[in-house]
Amino acid sequence: MRPPLDRILICRTDNIGDVVLTLPLAGYLKTRFPQARIDLLCRAYVAPAMRHSRFLDRVITIEEAGEPEAFFKQGGYDAVLFAFPDRRLATAARRARVPQRVGTSHRLYHWFTCNRLAHFSRVKSNLHEAQLNFLLLRPLGIDHVPALDEIPALYGLDAPQRPAVDALLQSGRRHIILHPKSNGSGREWPLGHFTALARELSADPEIHLFVTGSAAEGALIAQQAPDLLALPNVGNVCGRLDLDSLLALIGRCDGLVASSTGPLHLSAAVGSRTLGLFPPIKPLDPGRWGPLGTRAEVLCADRPCAGCKDTATCICMASIAPSDVAARLRAWVRT
Repeated sequence: MRPPLDRILICRTDNIGDVVLTLPLAGYLKTRFPQARIDLLCRAYVAPAMRHSRFLDRVITIEEAGEPEAFFKQGGYDAVLFAFPDRRLATAARRARVPQRVGTSHRLYHWFTCNRLAHFSRVKSNLHEAQLNFLLLRPLGIDHVPALDEIPALYGLDAPQRPAVDALLQSGRRHIILHPKSNGSGREWPLGHFTALARELSADPEIHLFVTGSAAEGALIAQQAPDLLALPNVGNVCGRLDLDSLLALIGRCDGLVASSTGPLHLSAAVGSRTLGLFPPIKPLDPGRWGPLGTRAEVLCADRPCAGCKDTATCICMASIAPSDVAARLRAWVRT
């Protein structure tokens, strides 16, 4: 007889997109064990969005958790899943005697801190990142990897409504978000291409564009692509929105365009129209990191990888034409 799974903690203390793609794991566990309490431990800047998932009973930030061993003891968890490896947390969970501690076997310290080892490599797998998280359940006797079309129903993520965000919208216009930067998480579409896209769409008075990003990213865009922000059909909200407000804006807009980054996956998860721009380079390609949503799609370079050494000038990303992206966005506003 296997130990109970009544209180489960998922530890994912890295970036937004990675955490979003872990939500389907919580959704599946909640569906399979409706009585179970499913908690998430994540970073403080990610937490505001994760708190809108109906499959999570509690979202705790690593910053507020305090001393890890005491946190694990107080939590009374039956199992902890280290979806993102963290030696300090794994050691604390062992010392707190959490009954089932699951980590990947290729981390040497997991052999001493975890008593359930998952044998797989994310880098070498052909599975999508959202599917890979399910391999952490195998040491618990759960052998299920959902098909990609099963994933959207397992996010449980809803966009909040915020009056301050609603005030940004222009009556009678369709709104599309451009998120040019990725915080270094993936190959980026050139800023010049975003400018060309916005300029081409300026001929359509029905479409209004928002450029989103952090304050630092906004400063970089202002420096490197001032013409983008100067266009009359573009609103610059970089640095003006916290993650909760960004999620609200995503929910109210008619779509989002980005490369592989957190807001791309947030958009797909809430069911908004989402266009991801990707290079054909494993493991950076859409097969591993593409947005998974009922209205998500991708554009990927239709060419072999050019073997770019300078990721800031990726030939594969540059080969995605602004006119092709514009055609997709025009199709969105016609439906």
